[in-house]
Amino acid sequence: MTPNISLLVVTTSLPTLEQAQIIARKLVENRLAACVQIQQGLHSIYRWDGKICEESEVLLSAKTTAAHWEEIRAFIQNNHPYELPEIMAFTPVEYERQYGQWVEAELNRK
Repeated sequence: MTPNISLLVVTTSLPTLEQAQIIARKLVENRLAACVQIQQGLHSIYRWDGKICEESEVLLSAKTTAAHWEEIRAFIQNNHPYELPEIMAFTPVEYERQYGQWVEAELNRK
């Protein structure tokens, strides 16, 4: 049986661990995410302004619900150091029901 809570995993990449920690902490404090994981050691290669760029980055992965998508997207957009930040959301097809309930409860707790 598929759980009925619409979970989202929202990801973005940041240039430093410190910047990722600041955004992650604010997302949890503001109840936009129940949990945020930070992964160091990314190496990104991309084209920007006609040039191929290579950068070390940190991946931020926030657990939230679809009901919070617009708020979390806007928050990341407004607090991100990049001119055009990567902000993507993925909906898990399946997840453990109690985990989904915990995420929803954390976001709705006052």
